[in-house]
Amino acid sequence: MSAQCEVTIKQATGISMSIFERYLTAWVFLCIVTGIVAGQMLPAAFHAIGRMEIAQVNLPVGVLIWVMIIPMLMKVDFGALHEVRQHVRGIGVTLFVNWLVKPFSMAFLGWLFIHQLFAPWLPPGQIDSYIAGLILLAAAPCTAMVFVWSRLTGGEPLFTLSQVALNDTIMVFAFAPIVALLLGISSITVPWATLMTSVVLYIVIPVIIAQLLRSALLRQGQAVFDAAMAKIGPWSIAALLATLVVLFAFQGEAILKQPLVIALLAVPILIQVFFNSSLAYLFNRALGEKHSVACPSALIGASNFFELAVAAAISLFGFESGAALATVVGVLIEVPVMLSVVKIVNATRGWYEQGAAVRRNGKAIGQARQATP
Repeated sequence: MSAQCEVTIKQATGISMSIFERYLTAWVFLCIVTGIVAGQMLPAAFHAIGRMEIAQVNLPVGVLIWVMIIPMLMKVDFGALHEVRQHVRGIGVTLFVNWLVKPFSMAFLGWLFIHQLFAPWLPPGQIDSYIAGLILLAAAPCTAMVFVWSRLTGGEPLFTLSQVALNDTIMVFAFAPIVALLLGISSITVPWATLMTSVVLYIVIPVIIAQLLRSALLRQGQAVFDAAMAKIGPWSIAALLATLVVLFAFQGEAILKQPLVIALLAVPILIQVFFNSSLAYLFNRALGEKHSVACPSALIGASNFFELAVAAAISLFGFESGAALATVVGVLIEVPVMLSVVKIVNATRGWYEQGAAVRRNGKAIGQARQATP
């Protein structure tokens, strides 16, 4: 194991939720109120912000997104990728749920609830945009917050670290094709060039900058790195909240006319969270994987890299789009819903370990019989 990897494990085991993260739902709600009020009182100012674009990229929001994402990506150690072989089954479950189930199940849930069941209560012109936002949310697996959820469940730090590094690596290459495929299936047209620009701006470049900063700080020692992360960590949440204020300033009129929209958009997101976390948890149990591996495997499939989803939605569809609003609903419910998943996996630990032990013992007996001449 590399020294840098050991450093990151120590960080992962000691990480805790800040006051901003713990009460993220309350902060988002305050941003909704602030944004709506500000948008109604200062419409000219926010429209001026909306016009500050180059190649369909809003410059103020682009800066906020970088400030939001880069500190989170600095926590990821891509040197841990070689550790994935230590837990092949758990990693396999993670990859299967994150990339072959999660985006596609969300596309189906979006079609079922938004396009079919809830359509009479939603603005017709925004239905496709809402579905697009849900797809963007599901196509970006969680990054930094997984360390928090893993610690709360006693998850194995090395496994958590390696699966986050692997998911982020895959996301660089798979995010755009999966989003393009699912939007195409949903008959939602998005210029491929715009989608690729979003990937480069909000995944590739931030990853490179974050890893360069991480390496430079770690060369100066762990204390320097920890001090720097303590200083810049709050910037990430602050930038997220500022982005939400701007977004809701543009969304205010639509929300005031149809306040039910947020609740309706939350339904497929909630179902997706519990479905994917349960699927990963049960698969790991059936394979005989340890509870400390199953928990982070289930949690990364349930949560989302909502900062990236918000950025991509704004870039692709604009501030006033249903896609941007749908991704923000994911932010609104993220913490309370994930804490409920944490509570469930902790409460079922005895049941899980009993079944996993039976599976491991059965496999060992089978291998012994095969080895007997």
